[in-house]
Amino acid sequence: MKIPVVLRVLSVFLLIFSFFLLIPILVALWYGEYHLIHVFAIPVGVNTVIALLLFIGLRSYRGLAISIRGGFLFVSLAWISAAASGAMPFYLSGEIASYTDAFFETMSGFTTTGASILTNIEGLSYSLLFWRSLTHWLGGMGIVVLTVALFPLLGIGGFQLLKAEAPGPSVDKITPRITETAKILWIIYLSLTVAETLLLLLGGMDLFDSLTHTFGTLATGGFSPKNSSVGFYSSGYIHVVITIFMYLAGVNFIMYFRLVRGDTRSIIKNTEFRVYTGIFVVASLLIAMDLYGTVYNSFSESLRYAGFQAASILTTTGYATADFAAWPEMSRITLFILMFIGGSAGSTGGGMKVIRVVTIIKQGFNEMKYLVYPRGVFRIHLNGKVAKKDAVYVITGMVFLYFFLLLVVTFVVASAGNTILTSFSTALVTLGNIGPGFGKVGPTENYAFFPDYVKWFLSFVMMVGRLEIYTVLVLFTPIFWHD
Repeated sequence: MKIPVVLRVLSVFLLIFSFFLLIPILVALWYGEYHLIHVFAIPVGVNTVIALLLFIGLRSYRGLAISIRGGFLFVSLAWISAAASGAMPFYLSGEIASYTDAFFETMSGFTTTGASILTNIEGLSYSLLFWRSLTHWLGGMGIVVLTVALFPLLGIGGFQLLKAEAPGPSVDKITPRITETAKILWIIYLSLTVAETLLLLLGGMDLFDSLTHTFGTLATGGFSPKNSSVGFYSSGYIHVVITIFMYLAGVNFIMYFRLVRGDTRSIIKNTEFRVYTGIFVVASLLIAMDLYGTVYNSFSESLRYAGFQAASILTTTGYATADFAAWPEMSRITLFILMFIGGSAGSTGGGMKVIRVVTIIKQGFNEMKYLVYPRGVFRIHLNGKVAKKDAVYVITGMVFLYFFLLLVVTFVVASAGNTILTSFSTALVTLGNIGPGFGKVGPTENYAFFPDYVKWFLSFVMMVGRLEIYTVLVLFTPIFWHD
């Protein structure tokens, strides 16, 4: 692995990332927040200087392709760099006094976790609120995917980067050229962004709230500019629109490409899509029936709140229209189960992913069959095809690491004197990039009470969860650094 090649690629990433830091400056100008322009300009200047020094200083490495190991290292460095420089506007403005808190908030944004340390969200300036939500939108599809789309102009290959960053157990090429794939994914992402923004505008939201809530929805992040999240709006129309787009954001984006091509048959036959939809529908109905007559007087109202929260937790968005921690036991247990599942592979959702859960369950049934028929041959079928054994092994290993990390994170959080409920819930919602959980990190609470060492650790955990565990943890294995 040639580290200079990785650093040269990182320099390009920093330049592209700096461009997005300029956008909140326009928001600051629009709202007359001239005193905040420098808090965005400073990290832009620092990033630009570092990027140019690396790019020019390592020009002898231009044209060299990045390796698989280099791709893993780059993606981790990119996410850390984005969070480190993206936290500067919050810290320099003084609106988040601690750099630890600013870094936590920013990493939560880029990883689309939605866990916040803010006690008064509406007290932030418009430009900082916009930047906070924009981190979601960028992290949702992946800044790296955008970078990959532009790398051909610089003679840098991108498949290893997309493979390392893209959520899900596999990366399907929509087109023969990976850069075209990245561009198509972003076109789909942009189209959904425009559609939801327009629909929210029609529902009475202003442009600022429409954009920021759309960013949080499609990225399945959950940052809202309101203290009470989407619950600030009593409009059933707005709740339904956001519910639909949360569900859509949890679908594999490859399905949308197939839909545009008219290939609806493959969508209907897709195992993960059918299971994902089934889980959402069943969970919504179960919660609605539990809420009807106990919390809400009409079934339609119960279904609206149930569907919203089921979509929010299943897709790991983290928005809330009600304090679900106060709901009846069955509703809370249903939401708790959804926290273990997550969205579809190839979506912006976090968690273990539906396809992994399906694969593990099918493998479990196969093992029971082997007990009865030791010499039998039993295969796992997904999308009408036989799943490869090596893919099953990779998924099994990832699920084991997922639960092992849950225990480790629970232990670390508990070391700060928290209860088992708060500790395990924190582990589950940070590793799964969900945001709100139960206990002290419930939907009406925040993460400000954690000591600094827990916040730094949870920042790392959020990145591990967003980058699918293997991508980050492989860096800590001795074999990774052997030539």
